[in-house]
Amino acid sequence: MSIPVINAQAVTIPVRYEDSWQDGFGARGWKLDVPGRGADVIAATPYCGDRIPTSVFVHDVVDHLLCGFSLSGYVDEAAALIQLSLRTHSNPVPDFQQMVDEDLIPGLGQHDDWVELLPASLNASPEGSVESRDSRLLLKGLRESLGDGALRALLTAGFVREGWKRTDDARDHWEGLGLRYPDRGATALALQELFEWMDATVREQQWMHATGQFLIHREHVTFRFSRPEDAGHQSVNVTSGR
Repeated sequence: MSIPVINAQAVTIPVRYEDSWQDGFGARGWKLDVPGRGADVIAATPYCGDRIPTSVFVHDVVDHLLCGFSLSGYVDEAAALIQLSLRTHSNPVPDFQQMVDEDLIPGLGQHDDWVELLPASLNASPEGSVESRDSRLLLKGLRESLGDGALRALLTAGFVREGWKRTDDARDHWEGLGLRYPDRGATALALQELFEWMDATVREQQWMHATGQFLIHREHVTFRFSRPEDAGHQSVNVTSGR
């Protein structure tokens, strides 16, 4: 994942809005307009759900992008969900188990990096690389030799292990952007408030398309619309949160 643009005042992250994305999903909402955002990332709205006080879009900004993790791949998602857990005190295990049950065990995984979630003894290969073997055949063999229950437990533990291993990387990346790592929770809440304002604005104005930029400072976050022109901007203090 590319590092966001940094100027003397803020970390700058461009975003795009479409009333209906032509990406195979057709969803209304927002996407990060950055390299490596992931072709399988669905447009997001400010919906938070029951357990987490911030939306998936804010998770992508705070726990993925600002921590240096891509939006695709199981290992980077493991790391980002650990970061989400640390800032919200939420339990990441149900999300890990959902990916195991819905993607990996049925053989529907989109990325071969799931092999890194296995214990070293199961990940060993004479050829020495993931690319040199068929990950689907490997999965089939593991299901036959271990059974789904043991494999599910090992993969879930691997999500926790690999995610936790990258906590120092997340801190280093965050602080390398000039931001305070302990302020992640307050920054996320400020971004959520800002995101709700952005989305309400495009709905009220009935815009079909919009672009803009997050400007993330230590003390506050700002969103500026760049299209439509002169559409305005809004700022929220990081320290105050919600």
